[in-house]
Amino acid sequence: MNILLVRTSAMGDIVHALPVLAALRKHEPDAKIGWVVESVFAPLLADHPDLDTVIEVRTRTWRRQSLPAAWAGLRAALATIRAFEADIAIDLMGNHKGALLARLSGAKRVLGAKRQDRREPSSSVWINDPVALAGVHAIDRVLSLLAPLGITGPPIDLGGRRLLPDAQPDPGDTSPYAVIQAGAGWGNKQYPAAWWGTVARQIADQTGWSIRVPIAPGEEELVETVAASSEGRAQTVDARAFRDLVALLRGAKLVLGGDTGPIHLAHALGVPVLSVMGPTEPARHGPYGSPQNALWHQLSCSFCYKRISGTRACLLAIPPERVAQAGMASIR
Repeated sequence: MNILLVRTSAMGDIVHALPVLAALRKHEPDAKIGWVVESVFAPLLADHPDLDTVIEVRTRTWRRQSLPAAWAGLRAALATIRAFEADIAIDLMGNHKGALLARLSGAKRVLGAKRQDRREPSSSVWINDPVALAGVHAIDRVLSLLAPLGITGPPIDLGGRRLLPDAQPDPGDTSPYAVIQAGAGWGNKQYPAAWWGTVARQIADQTGWSIRVPIAPGEEELVETVAASSEGRAQTVDARAFRDLVALLRGAKLVLGGDTGPIHLAHALGVPVLSVMGPTEPARHGPYGSPQNALWHQLSCSFCYKRISGTRACLLAIPPERVAQAGMASIR
């Protein structure tokens, strides 16, 4: 049996889909399993022992290209997807992009959330095996897509130990450290950089640990603000490559950040985390199975799920002292 997973982005959503891969491999040990993913995230799945094929697409690039160039790129990607010869394709995205890629794979069965459970309800037209999603957390919801395959209530395996297994901390670096992930995908998910600097000072002063702030593409100025606000407690670390990021997170005593990919990645790797959450619901997108590792301030407008530029009241109501305190409590 050839099974194709379609989850092209983003980092946190890909990490939340890893338990689907683990459950499939356990239930169908002889299946050939492929994953369709944006090229920018493909290195995260490289050399994964449960995957037979990683198929890269470049939908973000195609949007910026001329129509002939974009069409040529799409044709080439579809040829690779169809060459996988999927028997079953599973749309883990719930939108037109995921469902259409799954349908164009040529698979006879295309599994996906039923219309009312989809992010883009009209995209259900591409699904021929609709599934009612179950559960609250994003991980439980995507796992429920496996019910038609006879996989129900599987033991949850976050899959971190099989993710880039050779990306390990430098054995010569034995100094304890915490990581602050300052960036986030939405402006209103981003805790103020200067406040992260205060958090860094307080945690460093309490523990004696160093504080490391990973640099992601486009976040250079942001992390420099965190470091400058920490009064020398925090240092920036180049983690633009996924292997560097995974190695950094694996060696940490604690990772703090918003509702963002590196936090979900650290949690999957088994590292203590604190997720400071604003517009998204902790029960659905907080650290799986660890509600105590999410911090939020509920307002009448929570949880709006609106992508707004700039930090809003839901995060500004959480002072740095409370973040530092909650972070330390999460490792006890």
